[in-house]
Amino acid sequence: MKYTPHTEEEKREMLARIGVSSLSELFSQIPEKILLKGDLPLPPSLSEFEVRKLVKAIGEKNETTDEFINFLGGGVYDHIIPAVIPHILQRSEYYTAYTPYQAEVSQGTLQTIFEFQSLICELFNMEIANASMYDGASALAEGCLMAVAIKKKKKILLADSLNPLYKMVIETYLEGTEIEPVYLPTPKGRIELDILEKIVDPSFSAVVVQNPNFFGILEPVKEMATIIHKNDCLFLLSCDPISLGIILPPGDYGADIAVGEGQSLGIPPSFGGPYLGLFTTKKEFIRFMPGRLVGKTIDRDGNPGYVLTLQTREQHIKRERATSNICTNSALCALAATIYLSLLGKRGLREVASQCLHKAHYLLERIEEETNFRRAFPLPFFKEFVLKGKKGIWPKILKDLREKKIFGGVHLGRFNEDWEDLLLVAVTEKRTKEELDFFVSALKEIGARYGM
Repeated sequence: MKYTPHTEEEKREMLARIGVSSLSELFSQIPEKILLKGDLPLPPSLSEFEVRKLVKAIGEKNETTDEFINFLGGGVYDHIIPAVIPHILQRSEYYTAYTPYQAEVSQGTLQTIFEFQSLICELFNMEIANASMYDGASALAEGCLMAVAIKKKKKILLADSLNPLYKMVIETYLEGTEIEPVYLPTPKGRIELDILEKIVDPSFSAVVVQNPNFFGILEPVKEMATIIHKNDCLFLLSCDPISLGIILPPGDYGADIAVGEGQSLGIPPSFGGPYLGLFTTKKEFIRFMPGRLVGKTIDRDGNPGYVLTLQTREQHIKRERATSNICTNSALCALAATIYLSLLGKRGLREVASQCLHKAHYLLERIEEETNFRRAFPLPFFKEFVLKGKKGIWPKILKDLREKKIFGGVHLGRFNEDWEDLLLVAVTEKRTKEELDFFVSALKEIGARYGM
């Protein structure tokens, strides 16, 4: 990237325009004692070749999923990405993470967003999908605000089986508001209907659930929907879009707002994103929805055209009437998901989901046959499961597994001290039988060193 600094003449013109004679006068309000004296403590400048060499050397310190067998999950997954996706994304007419501000001029971008919305609606079996959000966590937090705006009740009920990072994002969103989050305990790994019935009442705006939940377990969503709606609450659901290849979509069991993380749909895992928030709802709630919506119409000659139809954000309407301060969408990531879903179709997505399911169950069965590790929750699961070990051993085991080029999973003790003995393992369609068997043998060998 080129950097063109201001010339001395330009600096003098700017300073003269604002009525100061020098940079030191411009910064005169800054206390003398905190001003930097002398030069910045930076190394000497390097040539382009030297910078490339340095950055490459730093990058090579990374341990990546290209070199390691990856069983990490907990919200970000190592799925196969067809080569055509990055090929199309890098076309110059698409290659920006930012939505064009004069979007009606960019008919191609608007059409891809319209197709994205249509595909997500079909996948979730919901009536409306917006043009995407930042990620799954922000989508869920925005869903909480939307539910409170609809029901005008200041309490929401959050399942304890939600992703802990999602809970942190929700709590951050709610900080400074009058909305009170209440947690629904899930001591056995998923929601129990009798506990839900005891806690939920009409004072809540919504019940917030993840399915499959953070432990990979399928929640009893159909039965829950009846209880939730009987108490005049909205059913707010976060789901893994890949799972919808083989399990019922949220619209089939009455979800009012359904969101998800779209990273699994053709977007590579990366540290901190960018990711893709999926957001859907019922038509009756469309004006409470955050973000933006692209619609399809015809021009005066009868040709199809695409337009930004709904943008209830503060840049376009009165601030107090805005539903959100979300100012853009993840357009390039939404395009990746659109290509992914278009390529795979219903049968392809079902195949991916089915392989995740069967490979995850194969791995757990082999681990329980060959090692002393056992599943923590004997409940139906999709592509993730929780292994129970001994307190204090998982960080050591994960380190030993890395020496065999295996990312063995996510130690749940980092989220909760009560989960010190738990490891979350994710299996996608990308893992081969040889890799699964190698993981079992490595876990057996290393586990024995630690008394397992």
